[in-house]
Amino acid sequence: MDRTLLPGKPYPLGATPQKLGTNFALFSETATAVRVCFFDQNGVEIDCVPLKERTAYVWHGLVRGIQPGQRYGYRVEGPWDPENGLRFNSNKLLVDPYAKAIEGQVDWKQPIFAYDVASGDELKFDDQNSADGVPKGIVIDPKFDWGGDCAPDIPLAESIIYEVHVGGFSQTNELVPEKLRGTYAGLASEPSIAYLKKLGVTTVELLPVHHFIDEGQLTDKGLRDYWGYNTLGYFAPMSRYSSCGDDGCQVKEFKEMVKTLHSEGIEVILDVVYNHTCEGNGLGPLLSMKGIDNVNYYRRVPGQPRYYMDFTGTGNTLNLVHPQVLKLVMDSLRYWVTEMHVDGFRFDLASTLAREEAAVSKLSGFFDVIHQDPILQNVKLIAEPWDVGEGGYQVGNFPVLWAEWNGKYRDTVRRFWKGDEGLLSDFAYRFTGSSDLYQADGRKPNASINFITAHDGFTLTDLVSYNEKHNEVNGDDNKDGADNNDSWNMGAEGPTDDQGINDLRERQVRNFLTTLVLSQGVPMLCGGDELGRSQRGNNNGYCQDNELTWYDWKLDTPRQRLMEFTSRLIHLRRDHPNLRRRKFFQDRKIRGSLVRDIAWFNACGDEFSDENWQTNWAKSIAILLNGQTLGVTDEDGKDIKDNSFLFMINAAPDGVEFHLPESPSKSRWIQVLDTQNLDDPFEACEFTEKVIVGGRSIRVFRDGNKQ
Repeated sequence: MDRTLLPGKPYPLGATPQKLGTNFALFSETATAVRVCFFDQNGVEIDCVPLKERTAYVWHGLVRGIQPGQRYGYRVEGPWDPENGLRFNSNKLLVDPYAKAIEGQVDWKQPIFAYDVASGDELKFDDQNSADGVPKGIVIDPKFDWGGDCAPDIPLAESIIYEVHVGGFSQTNELVPEKLRGTYAGLASEPSIAYLKKLGVTTVELLPVHHFIDEGQLTDKGLRDYWGYNTLGYFAPMSRYSSCGDDGCQVKEFKEMVKTLHSEGIEVILDVVYNHTCEGNGLGPLLSMKGIDNVNYYRRVPGQPRYYMDFTGTGNTLNLVHPQVLKLVMDSLRYWVTEMHVDGFRFDLASTLAREEAAVSKLSGFFDVIHQDPILQNVKLIAEPWDVGEGGYQVGNFPVLWAEWNGKYRDTVRRFWKGDEGLLSDFAYRFTGSSDLYQADGRKPNASINFITAHDGFTLTDLVSYNEKHNEVNGDDNKDGADNNDSWNMGAEGPTDDQGINDLRERQVRNFLTTLVLSQGVPMLCGGDELGRSQRGNNNGYCQDNELTWYDWKLDTPRQRLMEFTSRLIHLRRDHPNLRRRKFFQDRKIRGSLVRDIAWFNACGDEFSDENWQTNWAKSIAILLNGQTLGVTDEDGKDIKDNSFLFMINAAPDGVEFHLPESPSKSRWIQVLDTQNLDDPFEACEFTEKVIVGGRSIRVFRDGNKQ
């Protein structure tokens, strides 16, 4: 079919519908020709149109008559010279890096590799057509009625983040309509929102929803990618989570989800994977950028351009040193904020993004561009501050606009409650906001995203139930996943009928949750931990899209009371600004106060001495937070005051008798929480002189002042 081609424009990149048709624009500095190809609803190729205009390495043209809903892909011509990093093969259909919607999944039985797989020689050209095995981009209609949508704009210091998988969250929830389970609409359904609000979280952090693919080695085993860290398109919402299909309606459904969550005061953060793509190394498939402009989109070994630099463990690393690739990432981020209305991002393996040559640099172009961007300055930016390359562990080293997953917090808190010695001082730093990591560079406690568990690793229930990982169902002979988890099974590997072990496990889970939610900084709860979710010892559920990883909503009595416990704990934090301070403690007397803004006591009621801090075997401490010394004002300029809180923390196996210090208000201490009391942990009672804190437990008190 002949189609009229107009010159069109080089920007914006991607497929942009207009009155006369659709403008297509694709960057490739090294290509010699580009064709945009169109497909019907059955995946049959019906036309291919050469893009004849080239402006600043952007191939572009407006194809008349092409309207929203049209499936398309690119065929890009150029040299086949893998030794020099050039992997062009116009027999292979390529997905537009700027596609706003993507239909279909990769069929690994089709010839989706640029080289002759049968020969095993990656230098040997393959001339088979891959179109039947490659997903197609879809031209979308961007119009959407956002109505009065308004971002909740919750200060990071006030946030409680809930890391959640869109599919797994509602997949088995019988309160959610069956058609909506496991979808964007399911997450935004009335039962789901009612649960999130009851729990008290302010922000959902979604595991990757950029369109991703299932790896061939997983499909061969009858498995598929669950987590989603295998991105194909940085602009397209994953179609698997759409209740209405994958013909473009997934974009509207995602927007409806965000709009609904916003209307209930809940923010949406995306976990994004800009460090690598799904195309792997030279032995990987040719699906998109590798066949469009391999030498510019990916980082290659200096002097050996056939090979890829790999700081991610996935075979390739996106080349953010190149201006056009940096533009791709920035365009994607801005798109999700301006068009999809998300509230922030968590950057997977963010150290990779900061690598200029090989080393991580605070002065990288990525940080510079984000720092000055007027759109991204106003959203939450959270780094996973490490990658697998040399020098990649960068906890505490990101720039001022960034918060970080605090890996040191996770490791210290796990070891402390496991009973390891010599951790009291480090635990104190983590509990009070990690000032040793974030104060010197101008950041505040909210730079520390505190977490104990996340999608990667044991669930909280498994952390207290298994000494070893049990990943056999992944098909890798239990070789995958981390070996060192700082876990402790309390005396039995996995489920047990021993009531003593089960009680200790329940207490330890409460210790972890109490520590997490009441620490200074920003708590991130791994979704399902509050429900006692178990993966039966699997600490690498990336390929388990099934009941092993889905949330189990049929709660027995212990799991129901754990959920209620977590909800009350979160609301306690939300009710008291002293438990979520915006400034670091000064650890000195404030304006003549009876005590410092923070004070540390031993069991005898004496303030901690240097000798106490240096005692390796010490595992108990009392921490007093003075609620009269917050140092912040409300919207009317008045000083914010709160109750003072006293934490008595005992990680030793036996109970410890504590002498109560005088409260700043000289009133009695009122207990608000005891993790040893499994039946009624929030039982309120007054104390004046002494209290016994049970082995491996926490007691929390507030002073008697009514705030």
